[in-house]
Amino acid sequence: MTGPVAVVTGGNRGIGREVCRQLRELGYTVVLTARDAAKGARAARELGVDHHRLDVTDDGSAAGLATHIGERYGRLDVLVNNAAVHYDTWQRASNADLAVVREAMETNFYGPWRVALALLPLLRKGSGRIVNVSSGAGSLTGMGGGTPAYAASKAALNALTLMLADELRRDRVLVNAVCPGWVATDMGGPGGRPVERGAASVVWAVTLPDDGPTGGFFRDGRPVPW
Repeated sequence: MTGPVAVVTGGNRGIGREVCRQLRELGYTVVLTARDAAKGARAARELGVDHHRLDVTDDGSAAGLATHIGERYGRLDVLVNNAAVHYDTWQRASNADLAVVREAMETNFYGPWRVALALLPLLRKGSGRIVNVSSGAGSLTGMGGGTPAYAASKAALNALTLMLADELRRDRVLVNAVCPGWVATDMGGPGGRPVERGAASVVWAVTLPDDGPTGGFFRDGRPVPW
């Protein structure tokens, strides 16, 4: 094993996959996780990184990842909470299907929280980093109508970022939220900026120095209004 150890959730495609690639290029030991074991394993082979199946909505799956990391590496330096679902452009808050909202909250909000709780004992062993991949849609400053499941879940993720950052400051664990911008992925659709740029925004927060910011919301290394 060489380099810091990083876990990336939802790493089999899109921004997550590109974050894995960029971290691998920077010398990180990357553990790519995905809910679909076959897709995750294939992406990991193509990128030359480790892989472990992870369903962020399942407590046992998160615990299994923690066991894998602990037994294989003995430490964890970075957690990138990237897995997300339901960019629900088809509905509004005034007519929302609450089942869709609940599914989004389970993956986009409870999922990062669940995985962070499982991995915190490992992250606390060093100067850890937690990067929550959020969205401008979760900013209360600019929030309007539309995409209610996605926007509400990302706003909640931003709140979790602030709480964890404050509580983990004494443990030297930096916790930040990052908006990768509108990126041309399966979720973002065509017309967005290249996935490499969105992923680079996330990687910037991963590679912050020990005295770097914590409890912030950033895009391309610059603060974003909450």
